[in-house]
Parts: sequence; C-alpha cells; structure tokens
Amino acid sequence: MSQSSSSAPALSRPFTFLHSLHRHRSLLWQFTLRNIELRHKGSHLGLIWSLLNPLLMLGLYVFVFGYIFNGKFNGVADETKVDYVLALFLGLTIFQLFTEVLAIAPTVIVTQPNFVKKVVFPLEIIPAASVGAALFHMLMSLILVLAGVAFLGPGLNAKIVWLPLILLSLIPLALGASWFLSAVGVFFRDIAQVIGFVSMALLYASAVFFPPSIVPAALWKFLRFNPLLLAVDLSRNAVMWDHPVNLAHLGYLMAVSLMICCGGYWCFKKLAPAFADVL
Repeated sequence: MSQSSSSAPALSRPFTFLHSLHRHRSLLWQFTLRNIELRHKGSHLGLIWSLLNPLLMLGLYVFVFGYIFNGKFNGVADETKVDYVLALFLGLTIFQLFTEVLAIAPTVIVTQPNFVKKVVFPLEIIPAASVGAALFHMLMSLILVLAGVAFLGPGLNAKIVWLPLILLSLIPLALGASWFLSAVGVFFRDIAQVIGFVSMALLYASAVFFPPSIVPAALWKFLRFNPLLLAVDLSRNAVMWDHPVNLAHLGYLMAVSLMICCGGYWCFKKLAPAFADVL
C-alpha cells in the first residue's frame, strides 16, 4: 500500500530519483558497503580480487587481441604495444561498471524478498547500492590504468580533467539500467539467463578491443548511438591520445544517460507495488 502511494510523485516529476537518493543517502552508503563486503566475504585475498580479476582478464584479452590478432587502436602514429594494453585496459574498466550492473540487476530484488515485505523500506536503494559497489570496483581498476599511463604509457595530460565528467555521465545510465532490470526481473526471471549474451554483445558493440574508425559505415549508423561506445572512445581520447574531447558526443552521452535513468526509475516505481504479490 505504501509502495503504491510513494510511486505517485515518481511518476509525475522527472529527476525524482535525485531526491530519493539524497534522502536515503546513509542507507545507500550502508548497502553499498554491504555489497562490497559480501562479494569478497570468505576469500583469502579479499578486496585484492577487485584489482586481480581485471588484471587477469586484461592478460587474456591482450594475449588474444594484442599478440595473436596484433590489434592496434591507431590513436597516435607511434603507438606501442604498451599503449595498446593501456587503452584496452581503460576500455575494459569503463565497460566493467555497466557489465557488473547487468549481471546483478535482474536478481537483486528477487534474492532479497524480506525488504520487499517491509512497508516503509525504500526499495529503489537496493539496485542503486549495486551500482555503488560496481562503481567502487571500477574505480579500483581505474587507479591501475592511470598509474600505468603515468609511468609506462604516454603520461597524463591536461585533458584528463574531462575523465570525471565522462564517468559521472555513465552513473545515471547504470542506475537506470539497474532499476529497470531489477523491476522487470521480478516478473520475468528468464532475463537473468540472457544477460551473459547481452553483456558479450555490448562488449563488442562498444569498441573495447578496436577503434571505432574501423567499423563499417553500414554498421556505424547504428553503433554510433551506443552511449557505452562513446564513453569508451571519449575516455581514450582524453587519457591516452590527448585528442580534443568531442563535446557533441559528451552531450549526447549525458542526455541519453539521464533519459534512461529517469525511465528506469519510473518503471521501477510503477512496478514496485506488485513486487510483494509476486515474491
């Protein structure tokens, strides 16, 4: 009953999610820390896995795409193998935020029915906390990337100041996807079974392993609207290649992210009153 009444303001005004996140910020912080701890609970290395896992995946991808397929991004004329490795690692780090959210979101409400039964509990905090945990893991990897660029790669340049804005533009996108998938996942459990394929398709559609310039024109007509591809490309241009930031692409990324965030939150609040009946 309370969920139904609380959804009314969410449906009548955009950006209501900002008020909700700010109002329940302490609860969001607690659940984010809880998610981080639960992920590494019982493991001997603990948080070290936040750094080790992306490094292991990086080694695999570098061996396959860097040495077997001799991949290059052609960001600069004198690009080295180290530059390719760092650019690939940066792309994987940006993509990591979204793929972790996709993996968790469809079951994040289903696996915590006790909170659904609580009349006054703000359920939107649960998917948002999963985004917070994914953001933490992404930042851990990003520290390694920036250290590598500074000491092994071309070095950090002034355009790195654009990176925080690019990353901030991705957070609403991840929030919207998390809210939407967590809500729909309550009613359609099969969504969790196809997320692996969707994540892999997005990985290749986001130009993580190759430069967007080699995408065929017929395919580029569609891929150019992929916000993840633009985020990866903008980040590499700013951090690795010292290229001017495309403000049109950045504006599009921000606009699409906010639209998906508002839409995902609207969907979540619309469906939330029926969660208890299904669970």
